[in-house]
Amino acid sequence: MDIKIDKIVRTKRKTIALQITDDATLVVRAPFYVSDETIKRVVLRHKKWIERKKSEIQKRDPKFSKKEFVNGEGFLYLGKSFKLAIVDGQEVPLKLDDVFSLSKKYLPDAKQIFIKWYWQKAYEKISERVNLYAQRFGYMYNKVRITNAQKRWGSCSSKGNLNFSWRLVMAPLPVIDYVVIHELVHLEVKNHSREFWHKVKMLMPDYALHRLWLRENGYMLRL
Repeated sequence: MDIKIDKIVRTKRKTIALQITDDATLVVRAPFYVSDETIKRVVLRHKKWIERKKSEIQKRDPKFSKKEFVNGEGFLYLGKSFKLAIVDGQEVPLKLDDVFSLSKKYLPDAKQIFIKWYWQKAYEKISERVNLYAQRFGYMYNKVRITNAQKRWGSCSSKGNLNFSWRLVMAPLPVIDYVVIHELVHLEVKNHSREFWHKVKMLMPDYALHRLWLRENGYMLRL
């Protein structure tokens, strides 16, 4: 039986990549020169993996749905959900107290307003946690950068820069701390060898719980 390919994206890339999105659609990313027949053969070869991933996503509860930016809608920050209130007469575009208050005049740009807010909070909170654990465990890093990465929560460059997705600030603080410690350890151990995971466990004995949380709930950390 053939598997439906929902979207093919052709770029200058050199290899074929398969992606199952958060709404269980199949996206194939392929080089310009690769034929449709070749793509179909690759998809068929990975049929079991595709079906398993689709099944996992369809069984998720709660389901992910794109934000509509309406009153009462929930938005995550540090693992907690805060309701949105669209208000009149507020000078700042967005603020968080007991609820997220979004100025009505900024409603047309709500998504970008939220991203900007999350980006700033991610830099503040993650920089704070990086500094805390770097001092505690004796790591030297260059700087913290916030990125728009959608699948990679963190990364460590050869120059000692630590990069984190702004989406991570939606997660509970212990999960953020796990990703921070993960990347700090990469300053010392560049791969994911047994030595690497042993070091992570020494610094955070319950890291596996937070790693699992990200695997199971990371799809919710988006707009």
